[in-house]
Amino acid sequence: MFGWEFPPKIYGGLAVASYGITKGMIEDQPDVDITFCLPRPTGEEEKFLKIINMSQVPVCWRDVQYDAIKGRMIGHTAEDYYRFRDNIYADFNYMGVDDIGCLQFAGGYPSNLHEEINNFSIISGVLARSEQFDIIHAHDWLTYPAGVHAKMVSGKPLCIHVHATDFDRSRGHVNPTVYSIEKNGMDHADCIMCVSELTRRTVINEYHQDPRKVFAVHNAVYPLPQEYLDIPRKDYSKEKVVTFLGRITMQKGPEYFVEAADLVLKRTKNVRFCFAGSGDMYEAMVNLAAAKGIADRFHFPGFQRGKQVYECYKYSDVFVMPSVSEPFGIAPLEAMQCGTPCVISKQSGCGEILDKVIKVDYWDTHAMADAIYSICNNEGLFRYLQEEGLKEVSEITWVKVGHRIRRLYDECIYNGGFIH
Repeated sequence: MFGWEFPPKIYGGLAVASYGITKGMIEDQPDVDITFCLPRPTGEEEKFLKIINMSQVPVCWRDVQYDAIKGRMIGHTAEDYYRFRDNIYADFNYMGVDDIGCLQFAGGYPSNLHEEINNFSIISGVLARSEQFDIIHAHDWLTYPAGVHAKMVSGKPLCIHVHATDFDRSRGHVNPTVYSIEKNGMDHADCIMCVSELTRRTVINEYHQDPRKVFAVHNAVYPLPQEYLDIPRKDYSKEKVVTFLGRITMQKGPEYFVEAADLVLKRTKNVRFCFAGSGDMYEAMVNLAAAKGIADRFHFPGFQRGKQVYECYKYSDVFVMPSVSEPFGIAPLEAMQCGTPCVISKQSGCGEILDKVIKVDYWDTHAMADAIYSICNNEGLFRYLQEEGLKEVSEITWVKVGHRIRRLYDECIYNGGFIH
């Protein structure tokens, strides 16, 4: 499995989904072994699966002594290093490798991202020659070239997981380079897993894929650990709190949240708005709230991680996700786990499996404001969405997702795929 993110290092929903998929499969399927390849793991990843550190897979032969590297390895072992070294397939000395013949990754999303994607693909050729495996699974466009390369080398079937497309990220202003990487991955894939039917339709219509090999595999959530369950809900009987939590970028529709907030505050003053997250539209949203004269009702706590995320949900009366194009969107499920009613856009994939939320068009700020105002002022509606939402989300598990993925794997491995 090739991935770009994995907890504890979380940049967004991709890390959460990668963790959920792998944990859900291994937890309930004892005959499954997953090797997860990451650009630069921290060494603090959970040990339920094997992690390969792509920054420590050699692409150039170096005469390295065991004692010199055994303490350096993060993820895989020194023994793995020598096995990988035996499978170097070309001379990559011109690429600026380190002292043990490896290409280094910054981790995350650096300015030379396309170079790192290419390097990741080069290294996948070494791994495809070194490892024993039945199937390749590549998450999101960053790892599609690695998946395609591994398939070319090994002849094993390739599944790609579409967590988002560039149509979602760019509101239609598609980057042709990214599009070509996405399309090439899809063209070579034996199975395309999409996080929603919404995304599946985009893949079929915009990337011209055969519907027979494209499937919706919705995301899920893990039961909350006790320390998160024990976070108390604040009593905001005098002032209500409405929260946006996510990347403050064009895709997430943050300006519609400010517009709706302005409409709510024209009807009542006892509501505060929490704008949690970071992104390239952060300053624009601060300025927009100020321009509308409602900055005193807004709070911008910045990027939240770990327990902070769940404190944010628990301290809120309403969670709003006004995304313009959201392939899935795990955040509302997490908020529902914390007993917080949700308002989501109809353009969100998670809406396909959620009923106990209020759904509005992202552009309909009047409907969004009505929904927020109603939840804040109608105790019966608040309680209904809180209690029924908790019941609904408790049935949406990663173990069920893992079994769905396994059925698709089996079709690829044992029945020759979906297109004969």
